[in-house]
Amino acid sequence: MKNKSIVIINGDPESTFNEILIKALKKKIFRNIGFSIILVCSEKLLKDELKRLNTRINFQKFKSNNSLSKNNIYIVDVPLSYKNLSVKNKNFYIKRSFDVGLNLLKENSSLVLINGPISKSTFLKGKFNGITEYLAHRTRSLNEVMLIFNKELSVCPLTTHIAINEVTEKIKRRIIVNKISSINKFYKKFLGFKPNIAITGLNPHCETFVGKNIEKTEILPAIKILKKKKIKVLGPFSADTIFLKKKRKEFDVIVGMYHDQVLTPMKTIFGFDAINITIGLPFVRITPDHGPNYEMFGLNKSKPDSLIQAFSFLKKYVNKT
Repeated sequence: MKNKSIVIINGDPESTFNEILIKALKKKIFRNIGFSIILVCSEKLLKDELKRLNTRINFQKFKSNNSLSKNNIYIVDVPLSYKNLSVKNKNFYIKRSFDVGLNLLKENSSLVLINGPISKSTFLKGKFNGITEYLAHRTRSLNEVMLIFNKELSVCPLTTHIAINEVTEKIKRRIIVNKISSINKFYKKFLGFKPNIAITGLNPHCETFVGKNIEKTEILPAIKILKKKKIKVLGPFSADTIFLKKKRKEFDVIVGMYHDQVLTPMKTIFGFDAINITIGLPFVRITPDHGPNYEMFGLNKSKPDSLIQAFSFLKKYVNKT
């Protein structure tokens, strides 16, 4: 990476992210992180949060990518009106933040993006299934991959935020091959090894039911192609047993056919001890594995664990590339 910088888009102004961010930046992990950090948010909102938490963080006005120093924090102010914080004004603020942040990333594609949580229902309004797909559209990326990363075990849903009755039509061998190839490439580049990857079936116990046999027509052919590419993948496995402790310890990544097939057991096992990494964009994108958490806003009770993990991951892996 030429310019080791992190762009942080703070997201929804009424989420707990500013509180979490401030708490994370005060932790030991941030010292000598090896990156410069560019915050894209309302400066007034951030200052008010610092005042409320009775703490200080030194940040400078962002001027250009060429004037950055590692371990320093910079801010690009995105104005926000407090007097009329309607859904319309919030959405304009969030979109403007993404516009600014993505322009920074376009200027230097080696940058890393962290974005705070955003309400999909009010911001995306059904136009995109999630922020992952929104960013893929904005960057014209065709093979985005959601990886919920934990150093012990990571998971990837082949399909993300779609209705369960739409899943079958989205499972194609080409998509399976592309996404698992991207995961393999990511692990080799940033973690330095080829991962052992398990892939689940779609149907209970991978059994054949009346109609399409997805395991036979799409999943098994994809596995054969991946093995020819020297990618360490096995399956399909029944989703109700692959997460048993003895079995899951054999793998670094479990790829499932739909969102809750892998995220439900992942969160049951690890809670929020994970980070959401989007692979396949022109940059490394990470978001903490939690939502806006509006009910906790202003209570000073939110924990920064997921964001600290994001910093730890960047410091340990991305900073070395």
